[in-house]
Amino acid sequence: MDGLYGEDATSKGGAGVTNPLVVWRNNLGRKLQHFLDKSTPHPVARWIASFVVASIYCLRAYYIEGFYIVTYGLGIYLLNLLIGFLSPQVDPESEGPGLPSKETDEFKPFIRRLPEFKFWYAVTKAFLVAFSLTFFGIFDVPVFWPILLLYWLVLFVLTMKRQIRHMIKYRYVPFTVGKQRYTGKRQASSDKVVHNLSGELMDAAVSLLQPVSSSEDTEITVDSQPVPLTQV
Repeated sequence: MDGLYGEDATSKGGAGVTNPLVVWRNNLGRKLQHFLDKSTPHPVARWIASFVVASIYCLRAYYIEGFYIVTYGLGIYLLNLLIGFLSPQVDPESEGPGLPSKETDEFKPFIRRLPEFKFWYAVTKAFLVAFSLTFFGIFDVPVFWPILLLYWLVLFVLTMKRQIRHMIKYRYVPFTVGKQRYTGKRQASSDKVVHNLSGELMDAAVSLLQPVSSSEDTEITVDSQPVPLTQV
């Protein structure tokens, strides 16, 4: 790491002369990484910012009425990111079943192939790049945009249909809401403990009362028997 960001990385030809452009790039990268680290625990704010960026791009593409190829490429890229976001990290078809398929199986949280933070970062960066491309006329290729829109919709439907079939086949949902709580098992175990404790208390009570009842019966039988004259 020192070699990447130290003077060795910024020197030119080993002469010890620092390159201001490389230094500025490294400082900008550090600041960007610091900003990304601070935004990690705030997903709602991050996605709101991404929605604002996407809205700005859509408004610009609508008002200038062009750059349909850029928008089509952006749509294909976003579809690819969405498939990675909805797919598990371990593919059950190639690496075996990694997801629980029965109620008795151990619970495993859904681990995405493309994590949420990387998905958000890629989506936001894609809109920023597409927005910057709209300032270059070379990318404004004349094309009949309804054909591109129809082709993208067909591709989206077929891709999502295949993904939904994959979810149904391997019985998984690409979302994990909250933390799993096993209240039913805990309640059953507590009821079982209470039942066993009550049974033990009943057995102890019966064992305490049984000698007393037997002695009373013995005394009654003794009193009921006639006393011999020799004992008198």
